[in-house]
Amino acid sequence: MDKQLATTLFESLASGIRLDIYRLLVKHAPTGLVAGEISNSLLLPATNVSFHLKAMTHASLIHVTQEGRYLRYRANLTVMQSLIDYLTAECCTGNPEHCFDTDTPASCCDND
Repeated sequence: MDKQLATTLFESLASGIRLDIYRLLVKHAPTGLVAGEISNSLLLPATNVSFHLKAMTHASLIHVTQEGRYLRYRANLTVMQSLIDYLTAECCTGNPEHCFDTDTPASCCDND
């Protein structure tokens, strides 16, 4: 992953509604949800959800597939894992395996 793609992903997630949508889709992975189910679950108008789904699809945060007259949305877990890997690649002086080691103090990366 490069800096430009990471920036695009963060920009796409820079909304409480989009974070809620993404987390909902993660919860329903791998089957995903159709737009109406997302709207109902989050108690949001369909037009509002549609706007956010389009932006998230464009950023590759979610996948969409046509099922008859419905669109099914799924979280792109691969791209999210790549973003996490990008963010933690230099953790703990270039040894990211230490950052999540339960035997290592959580403050391994703190500069305090």
